[in-house]
Amino acid sequence: MREFGIFLFFAGLIAMLAPFLLPANFRFPLLDWMNNWGATVAWAIKGGITLLGLVLWLGSRNRT
Repeated sequence: MREFGIFLFFAGLIAMLAPFLLPANFRFPLLDWMNNWGATVAWAIKGGITLLGLVLWLGSRNRT
């Protein structure tokens, strides 16, 4: 579960930073589906993915 949490955390972090680091005309199809519901919902999904990953990562950290 720890590895899945790390993956979700970094995937959410990359999804949050991608609009600021990539050119404006760059489109990534795996992230475009979030924008179908609007910018606010897309940010909520990205934040939720990142937060869930962080919780899974830190929650399973002591069980190694």
